[in-house]
Amino acid sequence: MNPDTKGLIRLEEKIGHTFKDRHLLIAALTHKSFTNENPGLERENNERLEFIGDAVLSMVISNHLYKKYPELNEGALSKVRANLVNESSLATIAMKMGLGKYLFLGKGEEGTGGRDKGSLLSDALEAVIAGIYLDSGIRHVTQVILNHFRDLIETVVTQKHPFDFKTTFQELCQEHFGILPDYKLTQTSGPDHNRLFVMDLSVKGKVLGVGSGRSKKEAQQQAARQALEEFKKKFKKPVSSYTRSRKNKTMRGTLENKPKP
Repeated sequence: MNPDTKGLIRLEEKIGHTFKDRHLLIAALTHKSFTNENPGLERENNERLEFIGDAVLSMVISNHLYKKYPELNEGALSKVRANLVNESSLATIAMKMGLGKYLFLGKGEEGTGGRDKGSLLSDALEAVIAGIYLDSGIRHVTQVILNHFRDLIETVVTQKHPFDFKTTFQELCQEHFGILPDYKLTQTSGPDHNRLFVMDLSVKGKVLGVGSGRSKKEAQQQAARQALEEFKKKFKKPVSSYTRSRKNKTMRGTLENKPKP
């Protein structure tokens, strides 16, 4: 069932922006399947906004990475940015916002699990970003983007195995808890040719991460990424600090045990 436009204030609270022009938000949440089935509404779908949002997001993320991480060369900056603005990353952030609940979808998309589809969620998030930019300008949209992306940015930049969240968290989990994390498939939706999988990652029975993807492997990666963010919040230090302390400890032990000449 499509949402009531009057109830969008709850979404604005989650996003962190109150629209002066509410029509921008409604358009950002409107999939083309909805406008195709409801031509009498004369409502714009989110495709044109998505085009702007893609450019705004890329610029904001690029500018932030350039200023905050001067040690990264052009190649590293490009890889980090690509990992932050891809469909899977955007869909994960959109799921945290609960964006799927507020999408306006046609009956076909609704019936095939459109509210959980990574492609629809990522497109809608880009459109929402465009709406915020058009509504309040680049300074405010930058603040909103970084509020939602900051933890993910630090996780991607500092992880031990670049772009392999599962391996990074597995090693961290073994070192800190002495066990491996458990992954559980909790949801499968969509037709056979376009499945969406949702995975829970838990440690000692506690769910630390939830991820979605077009394959179980991708969903596990996204769940591990979220778990890394939670670990970082709990222990108040980036994963890189933890791995560096391991290396330093190992090096000290090696030097201390080295035979004297």
